[in-house]
Amino acid sequence: MSDPTVRGQVHLIEDTKTFGRNNFRKRLLVLEQEDGAYTKYIPVHFIQDNCDSVDELQVGDEVEVSYQLTGRKWQRDEQSEVKFFLDAEANQFKVVKKSESTSNLPPNGSDPFAMVEEDDDEAPF
Repeated sequence: MSDPTVRGQVHLIEDTKTFGRNNFRKRLLVLEQEDGAYTKYIPVHFIQDNCDSVDELQVGDEVEVSYQLTGRKWQRDEQSEVKFFLDAEANQFKVVKKSESTSNLPPNGSDPFAMVEEDDDEAPF
């Protein structure tokens, strides 16, 4: 059975955060989906080595993310209320469509229309 997927436009990419003595790494990616009158914001987390794969994404990209639902139980002490948390842990993604702002750039990411400063000492004449 394959993992479920969710598709949407990248709304937010947080920096990777590190927790605890074991240096657990986690990175939040929020997808945006238009659903008639409402906009949905779907948070998915990349963990450990998968955090680095998000570097190639930009806000506005349309992606499809495969994920697993994970959950945990938390209780401060025996007398406190028990709380349960649900998380969508992302496994991988594929870019369906690059955002308009980056799709016209060459593959290396440089802007062909950027002003280039010339060094006066190396003039060809």
